[in-house]
Amino acid sequence: MESAHYFSASPAGPFTRKPLTVELAGETRKLQTSGGIFSPDGIDKGTAVLLAEVPAPAPTGNLLDIGCGWGPIALTLALRAPHAKVYAVDVNERCITLTNENAALLGLGNVLASTPEAVDPDLSFDTIWSNPPIRIGKDELHSLLKLWLPRLAPGGSAWLVVQKNLGSDSLQRWLATELDASFAVSRESTSKSFRILRVRKASQ
Repeated sequence: MESAHYFSASPAGPFTRKPLTVELAGETRKLQTSGGIFSPDGIDKGTAVLLAEVPAPAPTGNLLDIGCGWGPIALTLALRAPHAKVYAVDVNERCITLTNENAALLGLGNVLASTPEAVDPDLSFDTIWSNPPIRIGKDELHSLLKLWLPRLAPGGSAWLVVQKNLGSDSLQRWLATELDASFAVSRESTSKSFRILRVRKASQ
C-alpha cells in the first residue's frame, strides 16, 4: 500500500475535494474527501470495527481522535456526545481541513481538528478513540501513544483498534509495561482480524 504520503504534512498532488457518502452514528452522511490521505474512499476496516465495538464515549468533557483522516472517528464522537468537546489531531494538513469542513457540513460545532502541537498541553481527555497509524513505524507509534495516553483523565478510557498481524499483541504488552500503575491495559475483543485494546486510567 502506498501509505507514506498520507503521513506527510503536505501531501503531493492537488487537493481536490470529492463527495463521500458514508454511514456514521446510524445515519447516512454526505461528506467530502480527497486524495493524499488515509482511506480516502470510505471507512477502512479497522475504523469500522472500532466504531461497531466500542461503548458510548463520555457524554461531556474532552474527547480525542488520534490520527483523524477525513474524520470518521471524530465525527462519530461528536454525533454521539453532542455536549462534549471533540479534539481531532493529524499531521496531514488535508486531514485537518477535511475533518473541520466535514464537521461543518454536519452542523457539529463541537469538533476542532488541528496538528498535535496546537492542542493545549494541559488538557486531559475523558475518552480517546483511535485507529493508530501503525505504519509510521514502531518508534514513532510509541512516541505518539506516549504523548496522548498519559493524558487520560481519571476514570477515562482509550480504545485502540490494531490489526493482529500488525502487532496488536506486542503493542498491548508494551503499553502494559510503559504506562504507570494507574493505567490498566486489556484486550476487549477481537473482530475480523482486529483487536480492540482498552487503556483505562484509574479514578482518583
